[in-house]
Amino acid sequence: MLRLTAVLYILVASALAGAAVITVLTLDLREAWQIGSAFGAGLVVAIPVAALLGRRIYNELNGPKVV
Repeated sequence: MLRLTAVLYILVASALAGAAVITVLTLDLREAWQIGSAFGAGLVVAIPVAALLGRRIYNELNGPKVV
């Protein structure tokens, strides 16, 4: 599951960080620290999102447990 989460993190982090940077630029905030902070925030927010997606996909692929 860790490898799946790592691959998902690459995809989710680029999407969220890119969206955060576009949002900051749309708000006409063009200082380097503002753009960098938005990028960093996108990377941090992507960690739990990727973990949640990884867990859900992993559980769906394994199917129900038979006892």
